[in-house]
Amino acid sequence: MANNPKAIQASLDFRAVLDGLGQGVLLFDSDDHLVLDNLAARAILGPNLVLVRSEGWSACAMLLDARRLDGPTANEVRAQALRQADPVRFHTLLAGAYTPCWAAAIYGSGGKVFTMITLERPDWKALNELMSTFRDEARMAISSTRGHAELIMQMLRKAPPGMTIEQLTQRISGFAEIMATHMHRLQMLMALLYRLEVIRTGQLPSNVRSGNKKIVLADFVEDFLEELVDEALIDPSQTDDLRERLIINISSTLAVSASPTHLADILRDLLRNAVLYSPKGAPIMLRAMKMQQGSAVQIDVIDQGYGIRAKEADRIFAPFQRSRQPQIMGEFGYGLSLYLAKAEIEAMGGRIWYESEEGVGSTFSIKLPAWRDVSDADA
Repeated sequence: MANNPKAIQASLDFRAVLDGLGQGVLLFDSDDHLVLDNLAARAILGPNLVLVRSEGWSACAMLLDARRLDGPTANEVRAQALRQADPVRFHTLLAGAYTPCWAAAIYGSGGKVFTMITLERPDWKALNELMSTFRDEARMAISSTRGHAELIMQMLRKAPPGMTIEQLTQRISGFAEIMATHMHRLQMLMALLYRLEVIRTGQLPSNVRSGNKKIVLADFVEDFLEELVDEALIDPSQTDDLRERLIINISSTLAVSASPTHLADILRDLLRNAVLYSPKGAPIMLRAMKMQQGSAVQIDVIDQGYGIRAKEADRIFAPFQRSRQPQIMGEFGYGLSLYLAKAEIEAMGGRIWYESEEGVGSTFSIKLPAWRDVSDADA
């Protein structure tokens, strides 16, 4: 009976299964003794595990509470886990690393109750890619701003011989524009990193649920474009009015169920990419249509730009990745916006995809749930 679950379970080595887990596991009995641990727990706790084996739960609680400044204590977390069916999430600092943990009640034979603590390994790679990008951008912005500020001060103290007031004003304005561009890019990166933080800390689903509402697309896009007038889509030196390039085809009857904040971020990302990666002045279309089944609305952003090579497909929605085409690499970008947009669209119950031909242009399409009034839902 190769497919019999009981036969398979009987053939498994329980210790080998535990040691094969990537999370550390500690199991305490009702007398506070450590009765089980695994290979990952030994790697995470190191010499501290010797003390936990000797002293039991009291030593583990002391270790979990060390350097924690807020939140419930380990004893409070354990008590909560023993009162409820679901595991309890908490965090601690182990060897200076922020460590996510879980506490759960495990019920054995004869009415025995155990407490299981699981310890996750910190994901330093995710933090490193964030900090590396932010550090490089911040260093460039600080260095450039400081250098141009010093040049402005020097010119104000002593203008070059023969320079007129108009020439001095023009030179200073150029430096100020460069400084504003670096600050704008740093501010944009901060906003992207915040959205990434929301995704990777698991806050996105609840944020989307709390913000979800009926959005009449035609009205929403009109207000959204008005707001874009007051902000730089690319950088402060941009002078083109996006609305002069934009062709809008959205019926006044279309409405979606979505979070306005997230939808605005997503449209801003897609339009920014369409502007960046297409010739200056080339038209960009924003259109929406109800899909045949009627339960979803499709939104398309269509450009006549450089297009995307087929071999770059695996990089398009990956974080901190950009297409390696010369026209795209020559433009400013962090390789984050499409990754964020994809996660946010999926959290709203939709999906995103694209079609592209190199040298012809790209179409990025979003499918979002259509808004259903109460009467429609009853029908």
